Amino acid sequence: MNKHTSMLGAAGVISIAVLAGGCASSVERPDGKLQSAESAVEKAVSSGAREFEPVLLNEAQNRIADARELIEQEQYLEARRQLEKASVDAQLAGARADTAKAKQAVEEINNSIESLRQQVDQRQ
Repeated sequence: MNKHTSMLGAAGVISIAVLAGGCASSVERPDGKLQSAESAVEKAVSSGAREFEPVLLNEAQNRIADARELIEQEQYLEARRQLEKASVDAQLAGARADTAKAKQAVEEINNSIESLRQQVDQRQ
């Protein structure tokens, strides 16, 4: 029985190693994630992130560059993680830029209203 048990144990270890190796190699190139991250950065740039959130935008771009290197090294899982983070950073940068532009617009409107009030007060 001891010999039988050790053979089963060895077979189990080999099976786990094969399955783990299979899982590691089944991670595909994250080309779709790369395109999504690049698109998110482009959208953030068009939203004005260079002006309003340059640090966060730069971080997203750096993550994409890092992911490209990881893809070249066939470290697809880590590249995928970096690309997901890059997409989130870019989306956040774009949203913050949109918010900043909206705040500026509100401030301009409030200044115009105040100016009109002063003109009305002067005429009375």
